[in-house]
Amino acid sequence: MKRESSTVKLGEKYHDFLLPDAITKDLYTFKDIQGELGTVVMFISNHCPYVKLVASELVRIANDYRILGFGFVAVSSNDATQYPEDSFYNMWQFARKHNFTFPYLYDETQAIARAYQAVCTPDFYIYNASAELVYHGQLDDARPQNGIAVNGRNVRKVLDALFNSRSIPKPQKPSVGCSIKWKKEKSHS
Repeated sequence: MKRESSTVKLGEKYHDFLLPDAITKDLYTFKDIQGELGTVVMFISNHCPYVKLVASELVRIANDYRILGFGFVAVSSNDATQYPEDSFYNMWQFARKHNFTFPYLYDETQAIARAYQAVCTPDFYIYNASAELVYHGQLDDARPQNGIAVNGRNVRKVLDALFNSRSIPKPQKPSVGCSIKWKKEKSHS
């Protein structure tokens, strides 16, 4: 189901986490991936066509900006029971296929997605050097079947602004993608 990202208050501090990386199986916190100039937290999933469209650009952006002092992390919060393609093992496969150069963390309890108010994939949160949220929204205007080339323009503009100590571009467009696949509530009968 197609979904727009939620509205999140800018200026808030990051939400910490302790999640396993599908690539190395190591546990990571926000501080482990935090960049000197800023940090990009990306909520993605393996099966979503919106994520598949932009996966290579995510790696290009991380490679372009990590050397400038930015940290990157991807998080998958989908219920792998209902969507086996989003399992921990398949996250590892997806990361290898796309040559991820950043941790790809599994939020099995979905607590981190809830803390960030993430509701779709892909969804981007950019924090400044003080770990305050300065951007929440889309990567760019590309969508499956709309014919617009993937270029990461919106995220790149924010990272360029942070790098050059300029004001963050406005307005911020919400991300559009697949809804996060929430676990079904267990009934207490």
